[in-house]
Amino acid sequence: MKTAIVNLGAIVSGDLKAPFVKGDSILMEDGRLAEVGTVSASQVSGCDVVIDANGTTAIPGLIDSHVHITFGDYTPRQRVVGYLESYLHGGTTTSITASEVHVPGRPKDPAGVKALALAARACFFDYRPGGMRVHAGSIILEPGLTEADLEDLVKSGLWLAKAGFGAFDTPFEYAPLMQAARRLGMVTTMHTGGSSIPSSSGIWAEHVLASNPTVSFHVNGGPAAMPEEGFARLVNESDIALQLCTAGNLRTALLTARLLDAAGQLDRLLIATDTPTGSGIMPLGMFYTISHLASLGGMAPELAIAAATGNNATVYRLNSGFLKAGKDADVVLIDACAGSSKNDALSALSNGDVPAVGAVVTDGVPRFVGRSRNTPATTRDVRVAECRLSRDFSGAAH
Repeated sequence: MKTAIVNLGAIVSGDLKAPFVKGDSILMEDGRLAEVGTVSASQVSGCDVVIDANGTTAIPGLIDSHVHITFGDYTPRQRVVGYLESYLHGGTTTSITASEVHVPGRPKDPAGVKALALAARACFFDYRPGGMRVHAGSIILEPGLTEADLEDLVKSGLWLAKAGFGAFDTPFEYAPLMQAARRLGMVTTMHTGGSSIPSSSGIWAEHVLASNPTVSFHVNGGPAAMPEEGFARLVNESDIALQLCTAGNLRTALLTARLLDAAGQLDRLLIATDTPTGSGIMPLGMFYTISHLASLGGMAPELAIAAATGNNATVYRLNSGFLKAGKDADVVLIDACAGSSKNDALSALSNGDVPAVGAVVTDGVPRFVGRSRNTPATTRDVRVAECRLSRDFSGAAH
């Protein structure tokens, strides 16, 4: 399938070092980005679908790197069906599991947690709710697991390991398994902050530094933040990626971003939601945190977008997150909301507004064009200018 987007007002790349791409068009073919910036008239004429962006802004699909997935598009924690498809209408095109910890009656023995992780991965391997790509299956580290167990999981295709909800006497006891998982090439993640569910414990900077995970999960608190001095320690004493979550502490989210910026290490900053949890369902959670960083933290909105796209893709080794040729064709069109005091998406984010979503494309396929069910209308009308397929890509009404 060939899809083109034309008449773009701006293209945000997802790359901190070069946050904008010159040009006004994007070409997608067979699920990948073929051209970004300039597309010839002959290339456009050969497309199955042509989307007229009408001056709106293209960004990479948002990557939520902290979603509490169970099985299918259902969350038992909030008793909600269809939440992942709803997140897609908020611009999130990829979700990454924060472990299947909220599965009711989840097992805690080594065989059980291994089976749970493998089953979750298999459940989502070919299942794309609403067109979203979902990376499920993270082994929840528990006493009794061995490096040999982790090696077996890696051979079966599992690549995520999570510390924070195991029945260890102290968080320091996660370190040997976490270090083994990294040696095996897994992306390792660690709960950071106060207790988030009954029977879990607080995990502070000293525990995180001892385990040296790939990612410090919700470093700003999930929902309660760790002691203040820990933030500077994680920034200055490690190269761990620091994930900010919408469901966490806003003050310490801004503090973390400030510290990383001062250290010249914004590439370590990740944005996620940490939902669905007790904080509920947040289809626009990614955009809320981007707007908080831009409006309250003074960060350029294109850099905040990179923390929600390219930074996540780099840390998690994904082929998405950037608007560059060869990357996965996941594109979101955003604009200032109709009636906004601002005239474009980036100005709206700097003003603290959540932008309107005018279209979402994943794998080169338009999932909806014209209206998100979760945002107001765009200031400029986005439409399908040409379609050679017998499909309706218009967004569903509220």
